[in-house]
Amino acid sequence: MKASDLFVQCLENEGVEYIFGIPGEENTDLIDSLIGSKIEFVLVHHEQAAAFMADVYGRLTGKPGVCLATLGPGATNLLTGIGDAYLDRSPVVAITGQAGLDRIHKESHQYVDIIGVFEKVTKWNQQIRVPKTIPEIIRKAFKVAVSEKPGAVHIELPEDIAMADTEGKPLQVTPIPLSCPDVAEIKKAAEIINRASKPIILAGNGVIRDKASESLRKFAEEKNIPVVNTFMSKGVLPSDHPLTLFTVGMQAKDYVLCGFDQADLIITIGYDFVEYLPKYWNDEAMNLIVHIDSLSAEVDEYYPLAAELVGNVGRAVELLSPHVEKKELWPGVKKLKAQLDEKLHADDEVSGSPVKPQRILADIKKAGKEEAIIISDVGAHKVWVARMYQPDQPNHTIISNGWASMGIAVPGAIAAKLAYPDKPVIAVTGDGGFLMNGVELATAKRLGLAFVVVIFHDSKFGLIEWKQLNKFNRTNDIQFKDPDFMEFAESFGAKGVKVKHSDELLPALKDALNSKEIVLIDVDVDYSENVKLSKTLGDYICKL
Repeated sequence: MKASDLFVQCLENEGVEYIFGIPGEENTDLIDSLIGSKIEFVLVHHEQAAAFMADVYGRLTGKPGVCLATLGPGATNLLTGIGDAYLDRSPVVAITGQAGLDRIHKESHQYVDIIGVFEKVTKWNQQIRVPKTIPEIIRKAFKVAVSEKPGAVHIELPEDIAMADTEGKPLQVTPIPLSCPDVAEIKKAAEIINRASKPIILAGNGVIRDKASESLRKFAEEKNIPVVNTFMSKGVLPSDHPLTLFTVGMQAKDYVLCGFDQADLIITIGYDFVEYLPKYWNDEAMNLIVHIDSLSAEVDEYYPLAAELVGNVGRAVELLSPHVEKKELWPGVKKLKAQLDEKLHADDEVSGSPVKPQRILADIKKAGKEEAIIISDVGAHKVWVARMYQPDQPNHTIISNGWASMGIAVPGAIAAKLAYPDKPVIAVTGDGGFLMNGVELATAKRLGLAFVVVIFHDSKFGLIEWKQLNKFNRTNDIQFKDPDFMEFAESFGAKGVKVKHSDELLPALKDALNSKEIVLIDVDVDYSENVKLSKTLGDYICKL
């Protein structure tokens, strides 16, 4: 058989349903081999979007998302999305074509060393040189992609290898065994927690990846320990849960840190340094750490370890629980919880034009009825999503945080809708981020998908404006002129809705979520309170 046919058989064996990408001359054989397969090829308009789709698909399903590009510029266009998957710990398998092996030893049209280019943003990175190794390479790629910590891997298939004759068959797919922490370390951690009078749990992305939200909730409830989540672990506790202290992650004075300042022990569960560096929440290294994660902790002077439980997050929490005594909820928690509830919802009903970001997010939650999957782009709106939007289910709010790349929202919404066609999906984006990959509305339309895009419209890179004002008290080169988004939506066969006043937003969102088509809602946003979101508000609450 042809090597590319064997390659596709191996992908089918791994359970691949979608490949996101763009055909090219050097991957023609692989594209041809997909004819008649169980795999649907999702043709996109830019390879970056293909990588973002694979990234979000991987985060939502736990199965590797797969993206495909040709050599040279096609491959390098994948890099931003691959980097996002690498730092956000999302399982992705990237496949690129390449020039034939007979010409890669010399200067050649479109040839650069893509293996070398991808080395720093992948967990594993391999060129296929011998056709019969395809089953081993693909099995290893998928195994490495999902192994803790998950991330992107890359396979390069040169065009002469793809068309070569070969023999072989896919290798058996075996589950990755779950590991457990050391018994002695479990007892040590329990003793430390039992001695503490004011512990706090910091829940990170690993809780979501290991599907450990229920184990975490039971542990927190049984032991009466409050929980703070990172941007990437939203929903580990419902937003109305009495033990949630909501989301931490601002680099400025973060008001959730008022609880950290009072605590005498931090129990980190599934926490990852790429989410929020320890120096931002333990700046004097005063709090000892009990670390619970799939891998041993990174070394950091602001992360003084008292105990480490290394293994599957859910199992580690369950094994620890019988050894930990129930606590009295310390008084500062109830006070901080009340203050956070008040401040996080103070402006939910604020009326006006342009619309406050707090009101936009409050209406999105009302319209989504706790079921919607939210894909947040990166920009000024992301700061408000991270702070104000509190979901009630885990893995229903996707934020690019480790890599923090603009342009992910629309491609991510496409992947979310393919992964969960019966769930409402809302892409939340700024106008700057939307224009980076908004062209993928054409892809969504071709696929017959229906989701909502909410644009926070301010005609500038608002987050950079905020940073410039804080640092220099002036701005430079951050404004731009947007197209007419109503006409933009219409040109792609989508529906456009303009919102200028807050009272128009909730009805527009409800109508959009009930629609069977793509709906783009363009909202004029008022970011005048950006600074208040972090330092001013944090200082205010910590003084209460």
